[in-house]
Amino acid sequence: MKIDTESTVTLYEQVRTQIIGQIEAGELIVGAKLPAVRTLAAKLGVAPFTVARVYRILENDGFVETRGRNGTVISGTKGTAGESLQAMASAYATRATELGVSAVDALRFARSALGL
Repeated sequence: MKIDTESTVTLYEQVRTQIIGQIEAGELIVGAKLPAVRTLAAKLGVAPFTVARVYRILENDGFVETRGRNGTVISGTKGTAGESLQAMASAYATRATELGVSAVDALRFARSALGL
């Protein structure tokens, strides 16, 4: 994994997408143990909080499972990236509605985030 500090993509998003990419490419298989939070953070030159956040999000999305002191491992129950994105899009739409943001503005924000 490599971090591009010049990128407009957040550090946590760079780490998250690279781990998902390794899972989907078969480089990380079910049961494979991920490095400890502090170990990966030191290797990548990011804050431990960044890696911990990535691991929590990956766990919520079903890509990994945390086994306490036994570490974080690749899960056998992960959804596809599309399923994960659909869930996030639904959560985004719900939150936008709660905040009173119009559909037009919510789409504008999403397009901007995607660089479109």
